[in-house]
Amino acid sequence: MQKILVANRGEIALRVMKSAREMGIKTVAVYSEADRNAPHVKYADEAVLLGPPASAQSYLLGDKIIKKCLELGVDGIHPGYGFLSENAEFADKVEQAGITFIGPSSDSMRVMGDKLSAKEAAKKFNIPLVPGTEGAIDDIEEAKRISAEIGFPIMIKASAGGGGKGMRIVENAEEFEEQMQLAINEAVSSFGNGAVFIEKYVGSPRHIEIQVLCDKHGNGVHLFERECSIQRRHQKVIEEAPSAVVTEEVRAAMGKTALDVARSCNYVGAGTVEFIFDQDHNFFFLEMNTRLQVEHPVTEMITGVDLVKEQIKVARGEKLSFNQEDLSINGHAVEVRVYAENPRENFLPDIGTLQVYDRPHGPGVRVDDGFEEGMEIPIYYDPMISKLITHGKNREEAIQRMIRACEDYRIVGIQTTLDFAVFVMNNPHFVSGDFDTHFVAKHFAPSMLDRTNEEEAKIAAMALAYFLENKRSKNKVIQNEGARSKWKTNRTS
Repeated sequence: MQKILVANRGEIALRVMKSAREMGIKTVAVYSEADRNAPHVKYADEAVLLGPPASAQSYLLGDKIIKKCLELGVDGIHPGYGFLSENAEFADKVEQAGITFIGPSSDSMRVMGDKLSAKEAAKKFNIPLVPGTEGAIDDIEEAKRISAEIGFPIMIKASAGGGGKGMRIVENAEEFEEQMQLAINEAVSSFGNGAVFIEKYVGSPRHIEIQVLCDKHGNGVHLFERECSIQRRHQKVIEEAPSAVVTEEVRAAMGKTALDVARSCNYVGAGTVEFIFDQDHNFFFLEMNTRLQVEHPVTEMITGVDLVKEQIKVARGEKLSFNQEDLSINGHAVEVRVYAENPRENFLPDIGTLQVYDRPHGPGVRVDDGFEEGMEIPIYYDPMISKLITHGKNREEAIQRMIRACEDYRIVGIQTTLDFAVFVMNNPHFVSGDFDTHFVAKHFAPSMLDRTNEEEAKIAAMALAYFLENKRSKNKVIQNEGARSKWKTNRTS
C-alpha cells in the first residue's frame, strides 16, 4: 500500500495522514470549498476538491471519491469516522473498484449497523442483552403489553438510530402511545426507517465501551475499556480510559464479550463494542461501531498502540503483531472534546473566526485538531474544534493535567466548551467516579459556570491587589534606601 486517500476532513483526516506518513505511505486529501485552506489539505501529498461546502455535495460523494482514487493510483481509502465510514454500499464499491477499504467488510457493517440484526447476531454467542422485544414492533397494543411485562420505565429505540435520535423514555402506560409515535416519526425523518423496538430502561446507566482489533487470520484482541458517560444530548463530550469503576474481573469479562460480538459478524479491523453498565456492575450489549471512534486517543495513550497504523496493517493482510498478554494499561488518560458551543445556552453551536488559537503544551498533553488561528468555524459540519487529551500516571494526575491544559488553551472569537470541561474536572462526583450518563442533567446548570468565573475573578482581583501592594511596598523600600544612600553620600562629601 503506497498511497492512501483519506475520505474525511479536519482533525481525523490529519491524524490518519500523520500515521500514514510515518509508515512511508503517500496521502491524498479531499476537501470542500469551505475547507480549501484547511491544515489537512496542506499536509497531504495531493488534494482533490470535491465540491461546495454542504456534505451532500462534497464529502458524501462516494462515487466521485472512488473515481479520483482510480485517476491518482490510490491503493486504499481510510474513511475516518462520520460521513462514509459506516456506509456498506460505499465499502462495496471501493472493493469492487480494486481499492482496499481500510475498515471492516460491508457485511459486518450491515449486521452491526442495524440494532436489531446486531442483537440477533449477539444472541448466538450468549451476549448479555437488555430485556426487550425480539424485533421491530409497530402494533401499539402488543407493544403496550410487552412493556407492561418488562416493567416501566422502558426505552423506545429506532432500529437504525444513533446519536439519541428516535429514542424515547416512557415512564408509564398512559404516555406510551404518544411517545412511540414520536419515536417512529423521528426515526423516519432521520434515517428513512421507522422500525422501532423496546428495551427495559436501565436507571443510573454508565456508558462503557471496549476497543477491539481483529485481523484477517482469525486473531483478535481487546484494548481495554473507555468510560464515555459524560454526555450532552446523548452525545459524548468527555471520555477516559480506563473506567474508574471497572474491576479487573469485570474488565476481562467485558473484553471477552466484546470479542465474541466481533466474532458474531466476522469483524476485521478496529471497532468498538458499546455496553450499558448498571449500578450493580452488570453490563449489557448496546451496539457496535464499525469504525474508529472519536475517543480512540485515550486508548492509544494507555496502551502505546497506534490504532490507525494497526488498521492499515490489517487492511494490508498482516497478522496482529501482538496478543492479549502483550497488552497492559499504563496510567490513565482523559479526553475532552472541545466544541464551538455555548454551554450557557444549552450547548448551542457557535460560529465565527478563531481570532486567537493557542494550543496547550507540556508533559502528557496531546491535541488532535484541524484548525489554525485565523480560520473560520464553518456552519456546515460538526462543531468540534479539537480533541484535548491528557495522560498521567494515575487518574488524579490526568485530571489535574487536563485542568491545566484547558486553562492554557487560548481560544478567542467563539464560544467553546472549555470552561464546561474544567467544571466537570473539578466536580466532586466526577472526581470520585460517582456519575452516570445523566451527569449533565443532575449536576450542571449554566449559572454554575458564571459562579465559577466570578470566584475566579475575585481570586484574580485579590491576587492583583496583593501584587500591587507588594510592588508599592518594594518601591517604598527602594526609595527609602535611595534617600539614605544619598544622605550618606552628601555627608561624606
